[in-house]
Amino acid sequence: MSELSPRVRATTVVAVLRDGKIAMAADGQVTVGEMVMKQGAEKVRRIAKGKALAGFAGGVADALTLLERLETKFEASPGNVRRAAVALARDWRTDRMLRRLEAMLLVGDPETLLVVSGNGDVIEPDDGIAAIGSGGSYALAAARALANHTQLCAEEITTEALRIAAAICIYTNDSIKVENLP
Repeated sequence: MSELSPRVRATTVVAVLRDGKIAMAADGQVTVGEMVMKQGAEKVRRIAKGKALAGFAGGVADALTLLERLETKFEASPGNVRRAAVALARDWRTDRMLRRLEAMLLVGDPETLLVVSGNGDVIEPDDGIAAIGSGGSYALAAARALANHTQLCAEEITTEALRIAAAICIYTNDSIKVENLP
């Protein structure tokens, strides 16, 4: 990466499965190098005709390319989050162009939550909680604590976890967008 053309990066996304619902939330910050370029980006989307959610962190153009590919995988496997995610991860790892993309995805529906990476990883967290991006470890820790010690719903947990991450991580802001599915 050249000093003259720093990458456009999107950061923190957190997702929680709870009580048959999924909530996925992202901060709005997009950076170019060390400068904040946007504070209200939408990094979480409804996909698969509104039946699943996807969120991204990392290179913005790379992530958007991967989301388009994921949509095509859902068309081939309607309603099957796991199969679509595995097919995307396989292509991502083996396709020469896709292999260079630098992003991570969270993909889920009310029954399944997966972390998908370019190394071919498709990881289903044991506790139904996952986070990615620069502030991901902070948001993950906060979400796990909130899930274990409160009765908050999935949407409330993701929102509060991101607020906590934003207070700690300089690459995460508190302009939070949440999507959820029953």
